[in-house]
Amino acid sequence: MTLKAQFPLGATLVKGGAQFAVRSLNATGVDLCLFDNGVEKRIALTKTGSNQFQIFVPGLKLGQQYGFRADGPWNEQAGHRFDVSKLLLDPFAHKISAHVSWHDDMAKRGFDTSVLMPKSILCEALPPLTPLPLKNAEFIYEVPVKAFTKLNLEIPESIRGNMAALAHPAAIAHFKRIGCDVVELMPVTAWSDERHLAKLGLHNAWGYNPAVFMALEPELAPGGLIELRDTVRVLHENGLRVFIDVVFNHTGESDLDGSSLSLRGLDNATYFRMINGVPENDTGCGNTLALERPAGIELVIAALRHWVLRCGIDGFRYDLAPVMGREATGFNPHAPLFEAIYKDDVLSQVVHIAEPWDVGLGGYQLGNFPDGWLEWNDRFRDDVRRFWRGDKGARRSLATRLAGSSDIFDVRERKPSASVNFIAAHDGFTLADLVRFSKKQNLANGENNRDGSDGEVCWVDDNPLETAKALLASLFCARGTVMLTAGDEFSRSQGGNNNAYAQDNETTWRDWKNADQVLIEFVAGLAKFRLLHKDYFADAFLAGKEFRGTTRRDVLWFGADGAELSGQDWQAEDAAVLGVTLGSPTKDQRLAIVFTRGNVKDVRLPNPQKNMTWVVQLQSEKFAAFLEANT
Repeated sequence: MTLKAQFPLGATLVKGGAQFAVRSLNATGVDLCLFDNGVEKRIALTKTGSNQFQIFVPGLKLGQQYGFRADGPWNEQAGHRFDVSKLLLDPFAHKISAHVSWHDDMAKRGFDTSVLMPKSILCEALPPLTPLPLKNAEFIYEVPVKAFTKLNLEIPESIRGNMAALAHPAAIAHFKRIGCDVVELMPVTAWSDERHLAKLGLHNAWGYNPAVFMALEPELAPGGLIELRDTVRVLHENGLRVFIDVVFNHTGESDLDGSSLSLRGLDNATYFRMINGVPENDTGCGNTLALERPAGIELVIAALRHWVLRCGIDGFRYDLAPVMGREATGFNPHAPLFEAIYKDDVLSQVVHIAEPWDVGLGGYQLGNFPDGWLEWNDRFRDDVRRFWRGDKGARRSLATRLAGSSDIFDVRERKPSASVNFIAAHDGFTLADLVRFSKKQNLANGENNRDGSDGEVCWVDDNPLETAKALLASLFCARGTVMLTAGDEFSRSQGGNNNAYAQDNETTWRDWKNADQVLIEFVAGLAKFRLLHKDYFADAFLAGKEFRGTTRRDVLWFGADGAELSGQDWQAEDAAVLGVTLGSPTKDQRLAIVFTRGNVKDVRLPNPQKNMTWVVQLQSEKFAAFLEANT
């Protein structure tokens, strides 16, 4: 058979049939496996240049179920783990037939897994979308699709827990009520359960254990890509952009005792980083993808373009993102994958957010990602929490975070918006729990409370609700990009579980019936306040300098007596009050904000300017904001 051209990777429906292609450097042969009524038919693919195996099969139609089997050496030292008995998902599949559930036989060499594995499904090519113009995120709302909608009785039961539920008017109304401009979806691509969860009767609730990168998790989106595409369209029509959380650092194939689901079976030694045949584990999940190599880069770029062009996604949050820049000599902000994203005509026009740490050597890279990227700022999270916990000397650190974290991001002349500020996220204590528990309560995860962070900043507060409000106010009054996890605006609790990844139940499902409506309104007020006074929260670091051509300063910090804090004042170990007056380059009025672990009524404001007085804008027991107005 003479091949005139390389086929696109994956499965492509064409006139008269379908084309199939996969990439493998080390396989000696690859079979296409077609399934009809449970009967498997194998067809050998032909190897072409660029280590590609491909075939055209006439007569195939939309919905055809298929998979691959790859043959080759089994050489553990070299990292080769070919096993033709393993049915493999197409890494470029756009849809799979079912959730990937663990079974012990999936890890047994020589055991046929065709009855255990979901099948890839031949899909029609959706017409490409034109991405929305690039726009900075202001207020990101982190949403787990199933947990967010499962218990919302305003949404029809038939779609609760599904992607389509996010486009329901009840969900849209809540997004608009709190004032977010970005809905960031926790992982939505197909994932597998970790092998130990099956024995415990638990399921992965978060999705950070991918099986493939271009197919949606069937249990979240039974309607496939069309369901996500339609959901994104509705959110766009309502002024909301959509980011998705993607996991390119590892796959659900885990360590040497794990299963061959896709990439491991196709070419383990090429797609993963190995040391003497053992997977490197910079992720803590058993393996690490080799994203410095052409095959890995090709796959990630294709996946990212797929989500933008086929579904209208506006940005990405990258789990354990240092893996994307890992090379033999360590992390490189100019690594090949970063450069490929930067040079891509589509991907250069969407938002990129890094989780800037993993568990490998040199894995903490906060502040070191490429220009234009945003990064989760865990130092903001911890420093703000420490102030409200009452740690000694925490006032200076709080001021640094409120001012935009210049110590992290101004080093390379980036802007405060590069800092994604958050108090709590999906991983760790909820906002309500971090002020109600001094230790994690993770026994339900089945790991004897060993999992989850032992060092998380948390405490049992005398007035947890008011302190939660103060934490939220600190978030919305800081320079940078705001991120809030769904449910923290209405006091969601996980009973002190700070690693609830395995709790696909009422522990993580948002309790809409008992949602704290007063706290929701408080968050909505903070978002409106920030938008109304956006001149005072510009994308520039606060430095105490005068605006050009004026005598107005951008910031003045003050203490409980209203006097400007001096060098000696900053050293006070028990300082419980931080006040800030913010200036505007275009307005004469100043904005004064007070944070106190006591009561705002006990704090004196700086003297207002001549013929002006301070007028309350927002107030709670431990936080208040005032604007100067003419008398």
